[in-house]
Amino acid sequence: MRHICILLLALIPVCGRSQTGITCTDTVAARVMMGAYDPAAYLASVVIDHPDAISAGIRNNVSPDSLHAYLDVLRSFRNRNTGSDTTSPTRGIGAARRWIYTKFQQFSAANENRLRPSYLQFDKTLCSITRHRNVLAVLPGSDTTDKAVIVIEAHMDSRCTDLCDTACVAEGMEDNGSGTALVIELARVMSRYSYKHTIVFMTTTSEEQGLDGAQAFVNYAQLHNIKIRAVMNNDVIGGIICGHTSSPPGCPFFKHIDSTQVRLFSSGGFNSFHKGLSRFIKLEYKEMQRPFVSVPMTVSIMTPEDRTGRGGDHIPFRMAGFTAMRFTSANEAGDANVTSGTYEDRQHTSGDSLGADTDLDGSLDEYFVDFNYLARNTVINANAAAMAAIGPRTPNFTLTTTGGNLRITLTAETGYPQYRVGVRTTTFDWDSVYTLSGGPTVFDIPLSATGNHIVSIASVDDRGVESLFSRELQVVVTPAGVGSAPYIPRPIELMQNKPNPADEATMIGVLVNNKVAYKDAYISIRDLNGREVQCTPISLTEGMNEIIYDHGYNMSGTYMYSLVIDGRVIDSKRMVFAN
Repeated sequence: MRHICILLLALIPVCGRSQTGITCTDTVAARVMMGAYDPAAYLASVVIDHPDAISAGIRNNVSPDSLHAYLDVLRSFRNRNTGSDTTSPTRGIGAARRWIYTKFQQFSAANENRLRPSYLQFDKTLCSITRHRNVLAVLPGSDTTDKAVIVIEAHMDSRCTDLCDTACVAEGMEDNGSGTALVIELARVMSRYSYKHTIVFMTTTSEEQGLDGAQAFVNYAQLHNIKIRAVMNNDVIGGIICGHTSSPPGCPFFKHIDSTQVRLFSSGGFNSFHKGLSRFIKLEYKEMQRPFVSVPMTVSIMTPEDRTGRGGDHIPFRMAGFTAMRFTSANEAGDANVTSGTYEDRQHTSGDSLGADTDLDGSLDEYFVDFNYLARNTVINANAAAMAAIGPRTPNFTLTTTGGNLRITLTAETGYPQYRVGVRTTTFDWDSVYTLSGGPTVFDIPLSATGNHIVSIASVDDRGVESLFSRELQVVVTPAGVGSAPYIPRPIELMQNKPNPADEATMIGVLVNNKVAYKDAYISIRDLNGREVQCTPISLTEGMNEIIYDHGYNMSGTYMYSLVIDGRVIDSKRMVFAN
């Protein structure tokens, strides 16, 4: 009998191309995003573009007080639902987006009018409203030879339990006033500096109804051939208190506090540019900001693209082939996917407020958003976006082994003074990052262990700024492969899961060295009593094939996973869950 696998997929709504009338209301901003402009027209009278000056300026100028002030205004609109009032000057999504637009105008005026505010308008019936607007500010880059833009974004809409409830109080402070305030603050701080690449600061609408605002920008970019270098989505990024429930992988217990960790969610495993962007963000923070800050942050690269069953604005970008990731706080007050029992948390309710007046004196004395924590996350965003916007071109390479070394041969962008090489083995983070002097096109790096070595590379310019990292290549090194004896790969190899020990999710890979003919292939996961807990189909195309095992919350113990092809177990390995 043929084994039947049931594949359970998270239902993450992504709107399609039913949107119409997608228009950038400022023609200058539109031309800048397309790269059809004269950079000299936006040249600052005093150009500040050195990486050290930008990095220090970001660290010193991002203000918790400014973030607090933005959130105070955002909560005053009471309800920012996608379908809420668009004409009132004081309540609803219309008042919120006009205020954000005005802030972008103020920042532009303070910086020689170099920042171009605009709306991205689109038509689609959502919560009885047919016309919707994202708010964006476009900061032109100084070099149009590479027209790719950097996007820093967050959704500005809020909601209560009912998807289209426009009457409730929905301040939406953690979800997602925090991300909106972050984007506004970065438009203020970053617009005083100069970058080679154009930066787009954007607040989107209708994330809660199906990621529509993000999809509208994706559709617009594809229609007008706008190249996107990287997307940094910020959603639920300011809270530090764990609720009764949390979308896994989430916080450990009710009222747990975590103000020194931020989670980076991104899609994929081997050769994922999305995971590569997350690694780049972490590296830039570690080397350029962490040595100088009073409260160091832990930047955690998460296995899944998002929390279990959840989604965000980075997903439409990834689905369209653009590199994208998501910042989310370590702790959340709620799991909006809870469908049974009593839901006691703040997320997606009127309780998602800025704080509480516990002594009833008319002012808040307990805050649910930590402004200092939000500021630290703002700095991490800004630093990575700035370095991606001023950095050099990404190189390409081939990878082999020779003797006891990894051998890297550059095949493109060979003239830089230095290169960085990231090597990872058992996790999604690098085990080591090597700095190599430029000049030669062939580099040897000593192997420190056997097993799977996954390598990517970045070029480094004469100011010490590295590019985004390249595609990943890998070699599997056996004990016989260390030294002079060659490694002879098997046709199909089941790889050790990553990470192991795992958190609430892990990646399982199958390396196909020689193409095989088969009818049915799947990964079977069983407990130590032999009970199958999940069965997931897997393709076996040549190269690395991966599935994510996203099992949920607080799993622990040891399990076996097996590759089964046409009813025959090819290989099995153990994996351990640490929770």
